[in-house]
Amino acid sequence: MRRSRLACLLLALTVPLSARAAELTVSAAASLTDAFNDINQLFSAQAPGATVRANYGASGTLLQQMSGGAQVDVFASADQATMDKAVAQKLVDAGTRRDFATNSVVLIVPAQDAVPIASVQDLTGAAVKRIAVGKVATVPVGRYTRQALESAGLWTALEPKLVPADSVRQVLDYVRRGEVDAGFVYRTDAAVMKDRVRIVLTATGHTPVSYPVAVGGDSPHKALAQQYVDFLGTPQAREVLQRYGFGQP
Repeated sequence: MRRSRLACLLLALTVPLSARAAELTVSAAASLTDAFNDINQLFSAQAPGATVRANYGASGTLLQQMSGGAQVDVFASADQATMDKAVAQKLVDAGTRRDFATNSVVLIVPAQDAVPIASVQDLTGAAVKRIAVGKVATVPVGRYTRQALESAGLWTALEPKLVPADSVRQVLDYVRRGEVDAGFVYRTDAAVMKDRVRIVLTATGHTPVSYPVAVGGDSPHKALAQQYVDFLGTPQAREVLQRYGFGQP
C-alpha cells in the first residue's frame, strides 16, 4: 500500500513537469496583446500538447528581462532597434528573425470633452497641459513619437508637458481616463478603445513602424518556437493581425 501511494505521488509530480515541457513563453510588445491572445489560441489548437504563456510589455522592458536571465522562447518587438540589441546580445537566434506586421503612430484625445487639436502645432497651445508619451528609453512608440516631434521642431518646446508612460497601453489608459489632454499610441491601440478615445491625426516624420520576431537564443523548445514564428506568416495569423488593424510587412 505504501509503495502504491509513493507511485501515485511520483506520477502526480511527473505530469505537471511534462506539461511544462511543452509550454512556450512568448514575450511580445504590449501593442500586440489583443491580436496575440487570439493567435496563441489558434497556435495551441494546431500544435497538440503545446501551450503558450504570453508575457506582454514595452519592448525595451522585455529586452531587459531577457538580459537579466528570463528564459524566452519567442521575442516579438514593436521596433527594429530593440531586436537589433537582442541580436547583438545573442538573446535571440538571428537566423530566425523575420518581420511580420506594420503599424502607424497616431495622436489621440479623450472621446468626450477633448481640447480642440487639429495638428501637432496645436499641442503647444496653452489649453494643452499634459501629453502622454511612451518612455523613450524602453518604449518604441516613445521613440517614434520623439522622432515625429523632432521632425516637426516641437520636441524641446513640448518636453515640459510630456507625461512618460511605461508602455503604449499605459498611454492609452491615461488618455481614456482623461488624465492627459492627448497621447501618442499605435493606430491598433486606439482601435481597441474607439469608444473612449478619438484619433485626431497620424504622426509623420518617424521611422516606419515594423514588428520583427525571433526565436529566443536559450529556448529549450527551439523547434516549437520556430513553428510559432512560422505560424505568424500563415493566412490564419495574418487574418487576425489584419482584423486588429496591423498591416503586412
